[in-house]
Amino acid sequence: MDKFITLVLSILHVSKTLVLTVLLAGLVLISASTPVWAAQLDARINPNDDTSPFKISYLKTVFIEYADGGNLFEALRGNEWTVSGTADSSDPGVQKLIDELNKTILSDGSQARVSDLNVTYDFHLKARNINTSVDYRVILEGDLTNYIITKDSQKTLIDLGWRGLSADSEIVIDGVEINIPINILKAQEPDAYTFFAGIDAEDILSVPLINADFILQQPMTNWHFLFDPTGVSVDAGTFGLDESISGFVVSSWTMGESSLREGRQVERVFEAEIMSDQIYVVRSVQSADAASLSTIGFGALDIIDGVEIAGVSPTSPEGYVTTSTGKFPVTIMYGMAGMAALGGIGFFIYSSRSLKNVTQGQQGIDPSRLIGYQTSASAGGYQTNRGEAQLRDDSDYQKTRSVYDDTQQQSLPSTQVETTPQTPPPQTSTPTMVDQACGCEADSGDPDYACDCAMQGACICSADCKCNTDVCKEAVSQL
Repeated sequence: MDKFITLVLSILHVSKTLVLTVLLAGLVLISASTPVWAAQLDARINPNDDTSPFKISYLKTVFIEYADGGNLFEALRGNEWTVSGTADSSDPGVQKLIDELNKTILSDGSQARVSDLNVTYDFHLKARNINTSVDYRVILEGDLTNYIITKDSQKTLIDLGWRGLSADSEIVIDGVEINIPINILKAQEPDAYTFFAGIDAEDILSVPLINADFILQQPMTNWHFLFDPTGVSVDAGTFGLDESISGFVVSSWTMGESSLREGRQVERVFEAEIMSDQIYVVRSVQSADAASLSTIGFGALDIIDGVEIAGVSPTSPEGYVTTSTGKFPVTIMYGMAGMAALGGIGFFIYSSRSLKNVTQGQQGIDPSRLIGYQTSASAGGYQTNRGEAQLRDDSDYQKTRSVYDDTQQQSLPSTQVETTPQTPPPQTSTPTMVDQACGCEADSGDPDYACDCAMQGACICSADCKCNTDVCKEAVSQL
C-alpha cells in the first residue's frame, strides 16, 4: 500500500511539473509577442440624427534588432518604460488634431466633419537580449457631423468619403508627441536615437502613426455587406437609441478580409539597416487595416463627384433578400441547401443497401476440395497421427510454392551431393501392398534377407531404396 501511494504521489508530481512547464512556456511566448495591428475603424451612422459616434485605433510596432550585441544593445540594455495619457477636445493638441483630420477629410472631397474628440495614447518600450520592441497605440473616439447630403421622406444620402482619418504633422498632447514614432525615442532614449539620426532608419520611424488612407482607398463595393431586415432591438444600444429602432433595417459594411474580391491583405513591413560598430536592423510592422460601418436603414452604395455615398431607406426594396455582399436570391440558397440534404440522404440509403447485399455464409476455400494428408513419421514402435489439409488437385502449386526451393537447389556447390530427396506431392489414394514391399538390404550380408516395411525400425535400407512409405523415406534420408 505504501508503495502504491508513493507511486501515485510521484505521478502527480511529474504531472504538476509538466503543467507548470507548459504554462511557463506559454507566458514566455505571450510576453515575447507584440501587437502589429494598424488602423481599425468602427462607426455607426444614424441618418435620423445630426451626429454619430466613431472610434478608430492606430497601432504600430517597431523592432530594433542587434543579434550580435554592440553599442546599441548597451544603450538599450534592460530598459523598459511606458508613456501613456488621455485628453479631450479642450486640450490644444487635440484641437490641432481635429483640424488636421478635417483638413484631410476636405481634401478627400467629403463634407463630413469631426466635431468632438477624445484621445488615448500608450507607448511601451521593452529591451531584450536580441531585440527591443516599441509598441505605439493611439485611440480616437469622437463624433461625426455634417454627413447627411440630402434627405427626404423616401431616402437619405449619407457621405462615406470621410473614412481616411489621417494627420501628417506632429501632434503634441501634454508634452508628448503622439504621431511621429521617432520623436518618442528621441525624448526617452537620446543615446539610442544617435544611431538613427540622418539615415534611412530615421525615415522609417518618421512615417505618421495616425493614418487610415488604406481604408479610404479600398472601395466600399469590395466590402462585405450585411443587413438585418427585422431590426432587432438588441442593436438599438449601439446607436444610442431605445427599442423604437425595432422594425427598421440595419445595414453593415466590413473591410479587412483577404480574398480574391477584396485583394490580398498583408502586413506592411518597412526595414532598414544601421551600419555602425555592428550591423543593426530596424523594422516597422503594421498589419492590414480593418473597418466596420453601420447605419440604420437599408443602404445602397453610389458615387457622387468621386465620393462614395450610401442611399439609405427605412426599409429594403421589395423582393430584396440577402445576407452578404451582392443580391444573391434567397431561393437559390435554400435550393442549394435542400439539394445538399437530399444528396446526404441518398448517400446513406445507398450505403445501407450496399451493406445488406454483402454475401453471407462460408467464405474462402470450399471444404469439399480439401483432403487430409498424414505428415507423421514412425520412430521405433511409435507413430503419431499428425496431418494437414491440402487441395485435392495441385494445379495451383506453381503459383504458391516457395521460390527458395529453386534457390537452395541452385546454390549448392558442384562438389556437394544432395542426399535428401524432394518430397513428392501427397498421395491421393491409399497405398497398395506393392508399395508396402521394401527391397532393402541388411548389414548381415545375407543377400536373401529382405526387410518389410511392417518391421518398422528394424529395417535398415540402402540409399537405392525406392519404397514410398514414410518409414523407408525417413531411413533413406538418414543415410
